[in-house]
Amino acid sequence: MNENHAIHRKNRRLAASPLQFDWTLVLVTGFLLILGLMMVYSTTFDLSYDLDGTRTFFFFKQVRNLVIGFGVMVLLASLDYRRLHNSLLVVLIMLATLASLLIVLLVGPADADTHRNVYEGSYQPSELAKLVTVIYLSVWLTEKKDQLRYFWHGMFPYAVVVGLVTGFILAQPDLSAAGTVVVIGAMMFFLAGSNLRQVSLAGAVVCLVGWTVMQASETGQQRIDDYVAGLHDIGEGSWHVRQGVSALGQGGWLGRGIGASYQKLSGMLPAPHTDSVFAVVGEELGLIGCIFLIVLFIALIWRGASIAVNSTDTLGRMLAGGLTCWIAFEVIVNTAVVVGLFPFAGNALPFISYGGSSLVVMMAAIGILLSISRHDPKTRPDKSIHATINMRRWNRRPRVSSTSSGS
Repeated sequence: MNENHAIHRKNRRLAASPLQFDWTLVLVTGFLLILGLMMVYSTTFDLSYDLDGTRTFFFFKQVRNLVIGFGVMVLLASLDYRRLHNSLLVVLIMLATLASLLIVLLVGPADADTHRNVYEGSYQPSELAKLVTVIYLSVWLTEKKDQLRYFWHGMFPYAVVVGLVTGFILAQPDLSAAGTVVVIGAMMFFLAGSNLRQVSLAGAVVCLVGWTVMQASETGQQRIDDYVAGLHDIGEGSWHVRQGVSALGQGGWLGRGIGASYQKLSGMLPAPHTDSVFAVVGEELGLIGCIFLIVLFIALIWRGASIAVNSTDTLGRMLAGGLTCWIAFEVIVNTAVVVGLFPFAGNALPFISYGGSSLVVMMAAIGILLSISRHDPKTRPDKSIHATINMRRWNRRPRVSSTSSGS
C-alpha cells in the first residue's frame, strides 16, 4: 500500500514539472512558426495594401492568431492529457463541435455557394472538427479496444461518429476537410489494433463513399478529370497545378528571394497564401528552402511518432499517433497537390499557410503532444544523474584535513 502511494506521489510530482517536455519538438515547431510568419508576410503584403493601405494587415492578424495559439498550446501542454479519460467531457466536446458545424450552415449568407466560416470569417469549424475527431476516437477506441472485433460495438459506432462529422462538413460543402476526417478515422481505427479484415472493410467503404461523393459533385468530378489529365501531361492539368509547378521551376536552387515571387505578384497563382504557399516557398527560397521545410516536417513527425511509441498508456499512444498521422497527412496532401501528384484539395500547410483556425488547432495538437511527452520515461529525471555532482556539499562547511594524514 505504501509502495503504491509512493508511486502515485512520484507520478503527480513528475506531471507537475513545467519543463519536462520534448524540447526537440518545441524547437522544430518554433522554426516552422518563424518560417510561417515570413511566408505569410511575403504572400499577403500586396493583398494587405489593396485592402487596408498597409503591407502588414494580414501579417499582424496572423501574429494575433499565433499569440492565441501559443496560449492554447501552453495550456494544453501544462494539463494532464489523461483527464480526457472522462468520457462525458469528450462527448460534450464532440457535441459542441457538431453544433458549430451546424451553426455555420445556418448563419452563412443565403446567396453564398459555401458556408465554412463564422464570425466574419475568423473561425472555421471544420479545422476544429479534425482535432476533435482525433481526440474523441482516441478516447472511444481506448475504452472499446476489446470490443472492436464486434461489428455493432466496433465498426458501427465508429462509422456513425465519423459519418456525422463528415456529413456536416460535406454540407458546407468542403470536400477536402471531409476527406481528411475520413482518412483520420481510418488511421485511428488501424492504430487501435483492428484486424486486417476490418481494415479492408473500412478501406472498401471509404473508397466507395469517396467515389460516390465525387460522382455526385460537379467540383469533385472536375478535380478528378484534371488530375488524370495532369498525370499524362502536366500541361493538361488544372490551372492551379500548372501555375504551382511553374513557380517551383522558376525558383531554381536558391530562389528569387522573399517577396519576389513572380507567379504570386502577377496574380496567376491561385491562393498563394493558403493552398499554394508551398509553391511560393519553392519560387522564393528555391529547392534548398523546400528541402529545409520538408526536413523540419520530417523532424516534427519523427518526434510525434517517438512520443507515441514511448507513451506509457494506450490513450497516450492513440492520441500521439493520431495527431502525428493527421499532421503528416496535411503536409503530404498540400505539397503533393502543388506538383500534381494528388487531386486538388484545399488542405492548408501546417504552420505555414495563412489562417487562424488552422494555426490555432495545429498548435493545440502540439500542446497535447507535449503533454504526453511529459510522461515519457526517457524525459523523466533519473536519480543516478545526481551522483556525478553532489549539490548537497555546497551546504556544508569547508572540509578540514584530517590530522592523521601526516604533514
